[in-house]
Amino acid sequence: MKTTSAQKAGNKQAGLPKSAAAHAKKGAVIPAGQSAEKKKTVKPFLKWAGGKGQLLGEIRRYYPFSNGQITKYAEPFVGGGAVLFDILSRFSLQQIYISDRNPELINTYLMIRDNPSRLIELLSVLQREFLPLDTKGRKHYYTEKRMVFNELKTKGMDQENIKKAALMIFLNRTCFNGLFRVNQKGLFNVPMGSYQNPLICDEANLRAVSEKLQGVSIVCGDYRESADFIDAHTFVYLDPPYRPLSTTANFTTYTQTPFFDSDQQELRDFVNEMHRKGAKIAVSNSDPKNSDPKDDFFDNLYSTYYITRVQASRMINSNSKARGKIQELLISNFEPMP
Repeated sequence: MKTTSAQKAGNKQAGLPKSAAAHAKKGAVIPAGQSAEKKKTVKPFLKWAGGKGQLLGEIRRYYPFSNGQITKYAEPFVGGGAVLFDILSRFSLQQIYISDRNPELINTYLMIRDNPSRLIELLSVLQREFLPLDTKGRKHYYTEKRMVFNELKTKGMDQENIKKAALMIFLNRTCFNGLFRVNQKGLFNVPMGSYQNPLICDEANLRAVSEKLQGVSIVCGDYRESADFIDAHTFVYLDPPYRPLSTTANFTTYTQTPFFDSDQQELRDFVNEMHRKGAKIAVSNSDPKNSDPKDDFFDNLYSTYYITRVQASRMINSNSKARGKIQELLISNFEPMP
């Protein structure tokens, strides 16, 4: 890949910050940077708009675990977790912290980690009831479950968290494009997709994911809450809501809180702060030059960082002609491997 801006990150790193593992639990037994002897590959349990599965080959160039100095991992915009699960499958680190502002998403991570058997039971029932139905029956069933999900979502009853997680996975596996979108009232409003035989209950992967998530700190909150966890031994991967390339490409409504240019600037300030702590940092975002070659928003915002443009496929857009190959940005405070 061609690096368009490869200026070394400025400002020499300040002294090591105090260890901040208030949110973290100890995880692995194999030294950081070494691949686990018995690898168990896990994959995302949700389809997720903007998921990084297609870019893992590029993102792996940024994994800084080879020298044993980086023993922690933080992903404050975890989403579907493609990078998280790739790292969990390939390395055993001492501490891992993930977070997201989407409470239903984080609830699902927690339920998979803490109560996988009951979750699998509920998903098995949903799969058994849904698959035999014809299209009309499926639409009715889907609409009914979406209504129940939104009711649980708005009432916020903790005792129903396992049911809400099961419905989250069911809706994700059967909705249009696996898109999680909410309206202004915070209600999930994606219509049913047209999948013939969706895998609603992937028991083997759910159990493997549950095992890998043991010891992982899972937090529902703003990315800035990860600051106490991050230190000079941490690799931080940030995959925020992308800056939209056009009005039809704006899919940042995964929560009721939008992400504007001012938020991108605040995120850059956070990156600067974590850089001064000595952390290794990589950031993903859209490349505005796809739609306007003169738009230097990110080139200016991250002018002291390495910026690499990589090819990706944009699969979700309300305008089908706007889908296809585009460039995305990978930004870091260190030079990636060749």
